[in-house]
Amino acid sequence: MSQRHDPKAYARACHWILGVLLAVWFFASFGCGILFREWMDENLPPVGTAPFGFWMAQQGAIVCFILILLAYAVSMKWLDRKFGYSEEKR
Repeated sequence: MSQRHDPKAYARACHWILGVLLAVWFFASFGCGILFREWMDENLPPVGTAPFGFWMAQQGAIVCFILILLAYAVSMKWLDRKFGYSEEKR
């Protein structure tokens, strides 16, 4: 069976994309914002006048979340086209 309209393969690909993006989100928010904040303050250059760990906890996680949303939209649009679920006319 080809990949076009294969619901199981489509669901697997969707879950894989979601898993990767959730892992990135977890690392950016919990990892950089809480676990590695002190290490980043000591070892990475500041952003403006704020230490990097503090900036990542306050603003960087939000920026990462917006980038994750964009990555999700682009990857799902690509996946829909790949499996033939796109609503765009060709």
